[in-house]
Amino acid sequence: MVNTYHRYGKGAHAVIVLHGWFGDARAFAPMEAGLDGHRCSYFFMDSRGYGCMRGAAGDCTIEEIARDALALADSLGLATFSVIGHSMGGMAMERLALLAPGRLRQLVALAPVPSCGVAFDDAARALFMEAAGSLQSRRAIIDRSTGGRLSAAWLDWKAGYSWASADPAAFAKYFLAWSDTDFSGEVKQARLDFPLLALVGRHDPRFDAALMRRTYLAWYPQARLEVLDNAGHYPMNETPLALAASIEAFLGD
Repeated sequence: MVNTYHRYGKGAHAVIVLHGWFGDARAFAPMEAGLDGHRCSYFFMDSRGYGCMRGAAGDCTIEEIARDALALADSLGLATFSVIGHSMGGMAMERLALLAPGRLRQLVALAPVPSCGVAFDDAARALFMEAAGSLQSRRAIIDRSTGGRLSAAWLDWKAGYSWASADPAAFAKYFLAWSDTDFSGEVKQARLDFPLLALVGRHDPRFDAALMRRTYLAWYPQARLEVLDNAGHYPMNETPLALAASIEAFLGD
């Protein structure tokens, strides 16, 4: 089985894009107008349980996302490729880098969950656990992760998009996968020498610049950090053209 995907562009530089917990292959659509489809081909993959992969059997683990991305690359005949990983997809990108280091070119970690996972206090963990079966819990998480500064209409839309895009059971499993998985020891030992851009929103309260400095910038010798103004955890929605410009500039280096 090869995961479904959405392709944008026909360029020679292949880029596989891994979505986050609240996304799917179409979640990056607002930034596509800013991407150079003549230079790059972007392959936005659905993880199992999301988008056109709703109902697909799977374990819903970080390892599975990474291996599915590698299988997609194989099916497309991609000898080498770059990877963009948003949030949960950022952790899967790190796993993929360990699985196939000789095939990856450049990495973009977008508001990423680092390979050490995330520690939650009891109240926050309960909220995230409830989100699989509660639209209001999803809305509350989105509001917090964007700094409590966006309109009620957009929060409703984003929560509804997530609700329509993912199997509830898969959504619940993925929370445990990205919060509780820890393979940071392998990453530190590997010292993966890829050009890596860590992109975070200035209004993201959890996946912020300080976390990037403790993780990606400490573990990847070629990593660099960029902070996107006027964005929280979802720059592809909040500042899509600025995000596309940062990605395009990095991939063009």
